[in-house]
Amino acid sequence: MKELSENQTIGVHGIAGIGSVAFATAFTYPLDTMKVLIQVGSTTGKQLDAAQALSRVVFLSGNAGLYSGFGWLAVGRIFGLGARFGVYEILTAFSKDGREDNYLFPSEALLAGMASGAIETVISSPFELIKLRKQVTSASYVPSPNFALENGTRKPLIARLLNGCYPDKRSLDLYTRLISTLTTKNTNMTSALLEYPWTMAGSGKPPAVSSVRRPSDIITLEGWSTLWRGLRSGIARDSVFGGIFFSTWQFLHQAMLDWKAVGMNPPPRLNEDVGPLSPFTVSLTAGFSASVAAAASHGFDTSRSRSQCNVLPKHISMERKILKWKRPGNKFERITGIHPLDRNVLFHGIGWRMARTGLASSMIVGSYLFVADQLTSILT
Repeated sequence: MKELSENQTIGVHGIAGIGSVAFATAFTYPLDTMKVLIQVGSTTGKQLDAAQALSRVVFLSGNAGLYSGFGWLAVGRIFGLGARFGVYEILTAFSKDGREDNYLFPSEALLAGMASGAIETVISSPFELIKLRKQVTSASYVPSPNFALENGTRKPLIARLLNGCYPDKRSLDLYTRLISTLTTKNTNMTSALLEYPWTMAGSGKPPAVSSVRRPSDIITLEGWSTLWRGLRSGIARDSVFGGIFFSTWQFLHQAMLDWKAVGMNPPPRLNEDVGPLSPFTVSLTAGFSASVAAAASHGFDTSRSRSQCNVLPKHISMERKILKWKRPGNKFERITGIHPLDRNVLFHGIGWRMARTGLASSMIVGSYLFVADQLTSILT
């Protein structure tokens, strides 16, 4: 009977957690789409505003474009948030062990939150990359292939790596004419050029993000390691976010308990004697803490989004390894994965991320407490 009760409790909290994360993610996903488009579409000289991003998505993909990639983010957040809160509870259990009042210092919550945020990044990174590629594609014009292969002509390298994608015909013809004055034994110069990786797009540039958005395309063209691209900035982002979020939430939670204990007679000796706080108050506190954490970690989020938006074929990665390519920027930028060219755009879209993160965290905590309470009352 005891084991059945424990299994029911685990099931109730699991259902409540998954449902609350999915509900909050769906409600706030358009805000995330706007944030991503502003981050990757802005340049040092000009920032992409919200009206331009929204009109572009609606024009090219319709209203459904605001939810492009939603499924990937929902699955990633379920696993990622489960790991974040699970690791946090495990780590804080060691800090609270042996304390009579089950008290946790904000500094302890800060360290546990930073460690749990790093674990979350490793788990959710592949889902975030595919989600971001689909969001960018929803606001990108995808032209139809304009490169027709002659009968009997072998498929170019880009067509083998990316099914249905061919080089731009005009760029390739221009490229061929530029080097046609060179002496060559190969009479079919165009076909020969198509077999070189650096002519994959017909212009010496990598394919567009809109052509490399499916998991199979990403793995084939860029390799498995691409799923964890921007890991440095991701770990920095989620470590800062997790540490500030949990420490701020712990500080405010204790402050509210102390405020509630004022006037109680006799004065409570332990936090458990004060009684639980209202779910509405707890959810508001979580939302405020998340907004503060999002503002503090937004620069790393922008750097991660812009790095994930870049297509880096395998041959370029291999060349960097062979040439022992060093990351540009100062020491801090190399450690955290920030590119020097992104210095002036790091805080673009910060308002959208604060709104989305704060609203989502408030909804997750509030709906989780509500659903868990309702399911518990039904089962009992």
